[in-house]
Amino acid sequence: MLQTDSREHTEFRMDHDAAPAARTAPATPTAPATPAPAVCGELLFQRCLWCGTPAYRRSFCRACGSTAFKRERGTGAGALVRRIGQTPLNTWFVAMDEGFTLVCQVTRAEPVVVAVGARVRVVRAVGPLDQGLPHVELTYRATSLERWW
Repeated sequence: MLQTDSREHTEFRMDHDAAPAARTAPATPTAPATPAPAVCGELLFQRCLWCGTPAYRRSFCRACGSTAFKRERGTGAGALVRRIGQTPLNTWFVAMDEGFTLVCQVTRAEPVVVAVGARVRVVRAVGPLDQGLPHVELTYRATSLERWW
């Protein structure tokens, strides 16, 4: 049978309790972490690792149901597909060149000028945790023959 002396445990415990206090260095104040500035014209989207389907802000793939995505940087170019809601809000569905559709607000253009089929580019993309819509502006206005309706 193993016999131990209670005095050894007491001495060890005192040394053990005193040691961390001696090793702890005083805390130095550091500057608060600032978030990295978002690049305005970049649009990050997701691509499914299993089937390659592009998506924007999805938790699972709409084609295969996978939850495995990789992030890619988009070109930020697309075409207007359909207006959503009231005219003064100037909110549209935009078919991006990468193959996904997202909801955007058209800026720097009157709602009367904006038409289906017009080419747009991203001016301000929203960060992954921010709420809101990406902002796009017209790059090429569609003529009546080029419209999608």
